[in-house]
Amino acid sequence: MTNITFKALAMTNEIDLNKIAIHCGIPKKYTWEQPLIIRNNILKSIYQSTVDEFQQVMVFSFGSIVFVNHTSAEQMTFFLKFIQTFEPEIDLLQSNYFTDDYNLRIDESNRMEMTDEVVIVAEYEFFLPELISTILAKSVALEKAEEQLSKIQDHLELMIERIEKGKLRVSNKELARTTAKIVRHEFNTLAYIMILDKPEVTWIHQSANQFYDEMMNFFELNDRYKILKSKTDILYHIMEGFSDISHSIRGLFVEWIVVILIVIEVALTVLQITGLIPSH
Repeated sequence: MTNITFKALAMTNEIDLNKIAIHCGIPKKYTWEQPLIIRNNILKSIYQSTVDEFQQVMVFSFGSIVFVNHTSAEQMTFFLKFIQTFEPEIDLLQSNYFTDDYNLRIDESNRMEMTDEVVIVAEYEFFLPELISTILAKSVALEKAEEQLSKIQDHLELMIERIEKGKLRVSNKELARTTAKIVRHEFNTLAYIMILDKPEVTWIHQSANQFYDEMMNFFELNDRYKILKSKTDILYHIMEGFSDISHSIRGLFVEWIVVILIVIEVALTVLQITGLIPSH
């Protein structure tokens, strides 16, 4: 029986894989959907120590990092500091905020079984570490996005409470800032994590495609994606409501100013006619 461990971390919203690949001497141009896989001699040169055959790190462009077969917390911290040299905004103190631990167990006496902590298969396939890492990376990235969405919702709730108390005016600056947060959230989750995109190997090997689909369903990535999309759409509708209220109030204010000016003009005209004030 063989056991391979996985630890996934959601560290930031974006990691430039090509900068890291160039530094590591990897002659490949990475696109959004391809993870950067670091192992063997490259990983050994980073750690300055020996690594086993299953030990590797997968870095994803949407900000997740997955450690495969790492038992040393010191090594993982060292690697995060290495990544931080390319992405300075990464906060190492928050490295354990959005994480997931998982295991791959090879047991010839068992058919495939999937739980919250382990997936058991009868035979090792070369694509298993990449597919499991991809699912875990997307899962923790979604968890991070869900937390960010919750913060935006809290801010909107405060705005709603202000309106309920009769404070109807919302500045254009605040509306723009909040809308930008929603747009950024949508880009980071719905567009950048690319939940619906599959790794290239799933298009080549039927067994890889089947395994990936089963893990997708087990981790409920599609359902979580749809919920996030739905919540984001609701936030847009709320912001449209705020914008309509704000514009209506400004329009009403302008109308009152016009009415007041007309009244003043009429009053001046009457006073001039009655001779109470000299005409020009």
